[in-house]
Formats: sequence, C-alpha cells, structure tokens
Amino acid sequence: MGFQTIAKMLISIILLSTFSYAKKVTVKVVGIPLADHYAAIVAYEKYTKHMQKANFELKLLSGPNLVRRYFRSMPDTDMALNVVPMVLDMFAKKPDFRWISLMHRDGNALVVNNLLAQKLNIHLNKSDTITHSTFAHAIKDYAKKNTHPIEIAIPSLLATHTTILYKYLKDHNLTMQLYSNKHHVKLHIVKPPHSIAYLKSNNHRQIPVAFEQSLPWPQIIQSQGDGQIVWYSKDVMRHEKGHVECIVIAKDESITHKAEAIKEIIYYIHKAAQDIENARKDPKALQGIIKMIQKHIPAHTSKAISQSLASDTMGINYRNLNVDNNAKKSLKKIMELALEAGFIQKRVDIEALADERFASDIMPIRESKHEK
Repeated sequence: MGFQTIAKMLISIILLSTFSYAKKVTVKVVGIPLADHYAAIVAYEKYTKHMQKANFELKLLSGPNLVRRYFRSMPDTDMALNVVPMVLDMFAKKPDFRWISLMHRDGNALVVNNLLAQKLNIHLNKSDTITHSTFAHAIKDYAKKNTHPIEIAIPSLLATHTTILYKYLKDHNLTMQLYSNKHHVKLHIVKPPHSIAYLKSNNHRQIPVAFEQSLPWPQIIQSQGDGQIVWYSKDVMRHEKGHVECIVIAKDESITHKAEAIKEIIYYIHKAAQDIENARKDPKALQGIIKMIQKHIPAHTSKAISQSLASDTMGINYRNLNVDNNAKKSLKKIMELALEAGFIQKRVDIEALADERFASDIMPIRESKHEK
C-alpha cells in the first residue's frame, strides 16, 4: 500500500471523526452528589462513548439551591436534576422549562444522633427502623420535658425531604417551624455534605438533633456509629411505585434546539438506572457501579453506597422513571402538601410542566415478591 493511499485513508478517518463529532451537540447537566443522581453518574461513565447525538457534560454542585441558581444563571446549562418543591417554585416564577424524567423514587431517611437516640430511649439494631408512632410519641414526651424543641436538619425548605417530614409530623399532630421554639420540631438548613459533621458536632456538644437527608448520608452516619436511621421516606410518603423526589428538567430553549440529544441522554440515564437495579444482587456489577460513583463523589464510601442500594431495605429505587400518570399523581401529592405547609406559594399546572416526549422504552425491572 503506497504512501498516498495511506495518507488518503488517514484524511478520510479524520474527516469522518470530525463530521461525527460535529453532529453532536453539547448538553450540560447539573445535579447534586447524592444517591439520587447515581444514574446520571453511571450514564456519564458507562455510556457517553455510545452517544451519537449528545456530548454529555455533568457537573455536581453542593446543594439544591446552588443547582437552582446555576440552572437559572448559566445560559449554557441545559438540564438540572433537582427536588420537586423547588422545581414547582421555579416553574411558578418562570415557566421556561419542562419536567422530562424522574431520577429515582423514594431516597431519603430521618436519622437521629446518638444523644437524641438515648434521650428518646431509641434502641435499634443497625438494620431496623422504629414504628411511625414510637418516634412521634418520643418527640411529644421530649417537648413536655424541655423548653426547646428537637432540631432537625433539612437541605432546604423546598426539598422533598421537608415536605415528607411535614407529612410525618402532621400525621402525628406535631408541628415544625424554621427558627422557632414554639413548636415540637425546629428546622435547621444544612447542605447534604455537611450533615454528618452537623450530627457529630452536636453529639460532642451534648445537643440532641436529627437530620432528614438523601442517601447515602444516613448510611454513612449509621455505619460510623454516630447516629441511627429512624425511618425511610418510603415508609412515610407511600406510593405504589415509590414517591417522586428528584426530577429532571430541561430549558424550553434547549428542548427546541437539542431535543434529540436530550432524549438520548435520558435514554442512557434510564439504562444506567436499570444497571444499578440489576447490580443490587450482583456483587461484581455492584463494585463496578461503586467505582464509577466514587470517581465523582469520593466522600461516598463503598460500604455506604452498598447499603444505600441494599435490596432488603430498598430505601431508594431507580425504576419507572418516565413522566407518566403515576409520576404525575405522586408529584401532585407532594405539591399539595408543600402548599399546605407553606413551602410553595401556589399550585402549578402539572400538565404544562410535564413533557412526556422524552420517555424511554426501557421497561421497569420485575420485582420479586419480597420486595413488594
């Protein structure tokens, strides 16, 4: 083969590669370093090379409020992964984006520090949670014996977590308020990565506190022996397939100009979600998932990730991620509770918010009998 022939072949390869890359459009996505967004990380690590239309860029930020600000202020950010009440508040103020997918279902837990566990006389095995009424009665007893309420940390007033906490307290005739001592529970805003330090420091200061945060922070604090999981959100906000919590939104302008690329990313996020579900009972596959996650979130220990994805507790699930009637029903329930609690100021038109065109054809995994 002559030099000229080889040169022509190389030029052809370069031109074809350039043309192939040129067909791709960059789609920038922002999220939070939580188990909520593991499927996005796995999609980025495992499937970026398979994408034909999207140049997928993923940026993880420290909390939901920062994701909101970044999504709003950065013109080149196309998509965001954020909590339901915050998305509703954003849409009510400026409806220039759509809800195009779920990231997961369920996914947070309430944890008490050791001091509060002792004061409430909570004695748990590491894999147990207490009954709904036990913790509520303990809060009431604590309020009778003390002049100040129990403090519970949440990531934001507009987090799904806070709405679920509101529901739990409401169900047991308990009240909560930010910066007030006239209620059973006083709320304190703490970014998810800082929640462990929050519990530990209050243990040292001999102050009984709790937090409700996304996985795996509850597993990390429990595995370190500094606190105990009391209940998972799925036990409070019950829904047929798991309650909606973090959802995917895309700007209208991005949908107009990058619809095919966005649809491709959603497809691979759903495919990655299926990989995570399959890895629950496959130790080798799970180790592969853990390595991908830790490349982006080294603070999540291997043990904590494994516990977050444990099939016996099923504290979070990555099934049924399409925007459909089931998802809309769950979102509506959260919206009504958030409105009642005063976290959001008005209802939004869910049909206007929802865009079902980005649904994937990846089927949900069949559940075994003991998981139902």
